[in-house]
Amino acid sequence: MKSIKIIFTILVALFSIQNGIAQNGKKNEKAVIKTTIHCDHCQACETCGQLFDSEMLKIKGLKMYQLDDKNMTITVHYNGQKTDLNAIKLAISKLGYDADEMKADVVAYENLDGCCKK
Repeated sequence: MKSIKIIFTILVALFSIQNGIAQNGKKNEKAVIKTTIHCDHCQACETCGQLFDSEMLKIKGLKMYQLDDKNMTITVHYNGQKTDLNAIKLAISKLGYDADEMKADVVAYENLDGCCKK
């Protein structure tokens, strides 16, 4: 009987921790991500810009983003209950761009237009 109480207590504790983690994010979060942009027209580039825009908008929970090519930053507004900052950075990396400490995916970087690379 004592072991059942211990198991029950552990399960309740684990459920509480998991529930707390899942609801940790806020509905309206904002972050500025440092990136590397090597041209002044990446937003308007017919291939890279359109791909970046369409893929960013596919991220569940991302509400909007602003790419600042002069400061090499991406400001993201997102629902922290649906996604997290790490998932957004990973998506940016998979597009061929650095996202803070996360380096650009090598294959994706190679697929960028020449003007969008170093």
